[in-house]
This record gives sequence, C-alpha cells and structure tokens, in this order.
Amino acid sequence: MCGRYRLSSAGKVKLAQIFEAEDDLPPEEELAPRYNIAPTQVVAIVRELHGARHLSLLRWGLIPAWATDKAMGNNLINARCETVLEKASFRESFRQRRCLVPADGFYEWKAYGRTKQPYHFGMADAALFAFAGLWDRWRSPQGSWIETFSILTTQANDLLREFHERMPVILARGQYDTWLQTPAEAAKGLTDLMLPWDAASMQAYPVSTLVNRPGNDSPDCAERITLPEQASLGYTLGTPRGEQD
Repeated sequence: MCGRYRLSSAGKVKLAQIFEAEDDLPPEEELAPRYNIAPTQVVAIVRELHGARHLSLLRWGLIPAWATDKAMGNNLINARCETVLEKASFRESFRQRRCLVPADGFYEWKAYGRTKQPYHFGMADAALFAFAGLWDRWRSPQGSWIETFSILTTQANDLLREFHERMPVILARGQYDTWLQTPAEAAKGLTDLMLPWDAASMQAYPVSTLVNRPGNDSPDCAERITLPEQASLGYTLGTPRGEQD
C-alpha cells in the first residue's frame, strides 16, 4: 500500500513546468517541501481539465461523490488496481477522473521483533516521479465542495516484497497523457500501465522513526540512518537493486 510519501524537491513553479501543467493555486500559495505527507492532508496533484493539465491542491483520501460522510475518505487512501473497476467507491473516478500524484519517495515499515523500522523508497537517481491516482468531488451537507484523491496500488516488486505485498503504481513520463486522457469507454485498457515498477531502478534505505508521527515534517524524516544489524552484515540496503488495501 502507500500510506506516507514525500514531495520535497519542487515548488509549484517547478512542478508546473515538469508536468506541463497550468497552476491553479492562488498566487500567494507556495508549496513548502513536504517530507512526511499523511492521509487527510491537502497536497498537490496534476489532472486533466478542459483539455489541459492543471496543478491543483486536493485532500488525500477519496470521498466518493455519493458518500454521506466525509470520514469515508479516511479509509480510501489507496485503490487496488485489480478491483478498481468493480468497487463502487472508485469505479467512476477510474473511468473519468484520473490524476498524477507527484512524489520524491514513499515509506514502508518492516517488523524487527516488537518494533517496526521505517524505510524510504524512491528512484535510484533520486528523480521526481508520479503515482497513478484517482480524484473525485464531494459536496458536504453544508454545501461546500471538497476535492479528494486516492493512489493506485499493485503487486510489490522485488525491492518492496520483503516490506509489503503491495506498492503504489508508478507511471513513466511517456504514460502521463495516456493515463490522463484515455476516455471512459477505453479505461479498462489502462490495466496495462498498472504494473510493478522496475526494482533495479529504485533504492531503499532506513530512516528515523520520526516519520511515524504525521506531525513530524522535516528533512530528518527522509534522511538515511545506519542500523546496527546493517553494520554487522556489511552491506547497505540503499544500493540500487536488479487502495483500498
């Protein structure tokens, strides 16, 4: 699954340039570096609106348009790619409202006895990338609109498998248009894009347990640390290797 991620290398101007998107954020709104993004927080995504890409701020945790309570979104931070066309919560969004979720990395945890050690996962060259996402718009009983998103997950690749059976769907840059622009009637064919990312082009390394608390959002959350057992084994995990869930 994907329950925590990072977007710290690009502000709104750079993100808009990288994703060739129009900036929908207020002029005074700047995107501060985020090292520990958690569910229910508002973050930047890229979506297609009226024939153009737009950089927008949405809340993480998809609230379906038909939901009666916004708390439903707390349980819909991820959508399994295998069942996304079957689940009522995601079906229409997958057909008509797909998005890109920019990220520099994400976190998973591994159990060591009674403790869980967090690890950071990202590209071997530390490049910015994008998760495949879905979005929706929900109207509260008071009449206000809330726009939300969810991140697609797929089977874990070789690097992730020892940490979790699932991983977020990562899209190649050449797949962005296909993901955003494919019409609803052809959405079923997008399953070809929802494959595990190549493990050989990724890296993983242990980080501080600071990331365990959503309130912590500093560079220290993403800094590599050395674990005692790593020193004794004589290797570095960070060396590149060849949903609702």
